[in-house]
Amino acid sequence: MTDPKAFRMGENVASTPGKVVYQNDLMQLIQYQPTTSSVYKKPLLIVPPWINKYYILDLRQSNSFIRFAIDQGITVFVISWVNPDEKHADKTFDDYLLEGPWAAMAAIEKATGEHDINMIGYCLGGTLTAALLAWMKAKGDDRVKSVTFFTTLIDFSEPGELGVFVDEDAVNGLEKKMTQQGYLEGSDMASTFNMLRANDLIWSFVVNNYLLGKEPFPFDLLYWNSDATRMPAKMHTFYLRNMYIKNKLREPCGITLAGEPIDLSKIDTPAYFISTIEDHIAPWKTTYLGAQLLNGPVRFTLGGSGHIAGIVNPPSANKYWYWTNDRLRDTADAWLSSAEKHPGSWWADWGVWIAGFGGDKVTARTAGAGLKVIEDAPGSYASLRLDAPAPTKAAKRTKARTPSGKKSG
Repeated sequence: MTDPKAFRMGENVASTPGKVVYQNDLMQLIQYQPTTSSVYKKPLLIVPPWINKYYILDLRQSNSFIRFAIDQGITVFVISWVNPDEKHADKTFDDYLLEGPWAAMAAIEKATGEHDINMIGYCLGGTLTAALLAWMKAKGDDRVKSVTFFTTLIDFSEPGELGVFVDEDAVNGLEKKMTQQGYLEGSDMASTFNMLRANDLIWSFVVNNYLLGKEPFPFDLLYWNSDATRMPAKMHTFYLRNMYIKNKLREPCGITLAGEPIDLSKIDTPAYFISTIEDHIAPWKTTYLGAQLLNGPVRFTLGGSGHIAGIVNPPSANKYWYWTNDRLRDTADAWLSSAEKHPGSWWADWGVWIAGFGGDKVTARTAGAGLKVIEDAPGSYASLRLDAPAPTKAAKRTKARTPSGKKSG
């Protein structure tokens, strides 16, 4: 899809300065260096999907949402998920909740001294975040003061084009395949998503690269898109069956996570939904159904373009439009018919909204000041590419270890 030699992690993609300050089997937690002398008291935790790498939100400085948030005076933390292998075969959705954002919240409190936080969940990371908030509500935990959902399904009644690939026969086949190796290979997942936009993501490259013999164009988004990730067997089966096939997440107490039946209707955390009008992975009208499940104040915003380009749309690009409406209406169509249309990026609208939940200003926090630094961002978990050249014999004889002395994930 693109020239892989044109990009280097930590140099011209995923280059926002930060430190890995915590890690476990499933994730590394990155804390970013501030760019302002003072910051809002409440830090922000970003939970990306583990179907892809986190750095879609930090491609280049000019289109990095992470850099944008830092420049607003926010202390930003992001989860960088491990690229799993057979050792992670038994990891469950519960594990992703407990070892992911739940563990990250404890680490953030140690790093900053702050009990309360704001959160963002992107796509599957948003689905996990919604489940986490319902789980925390059942436990009487109200540390999350606001939540933002990027193109997130929590009601799967109309899953869009991806639903073509998710039925009983397909999942049965996937389970047999995953049982053999303990995970779904990253290339299989990538092929599924590429087939949803075959003209753009398959045939255009057949024509350009093969038929015309041209070199692939260096494009940061496509470099990220080719950085495939695997799915652990148990987690992925649970997700497909309970969310896509049975749509249990939307049902009160339809799913039990880590010993707690969860109910999304109990979530009263102020929420900001950003969906995109051309999204084929999380159709906006279905994300709207999810927004109606929550019991707190919701600001629903609709951006232009699709699942990725509509989110990675900095104000400086001056592209697309976005729609806002201060009221949630009974249907998505009714909401849009009375929505106000604005030119450009939704980022500025979110910046105003999130500022209302930041709290007082405090002196900016240096990344790694409260927790021991493990390594520089983007970290070893994000840097592992499945399409990287095979290691030499000498490298294979050397066991890779993290700076903490533990075997790497």
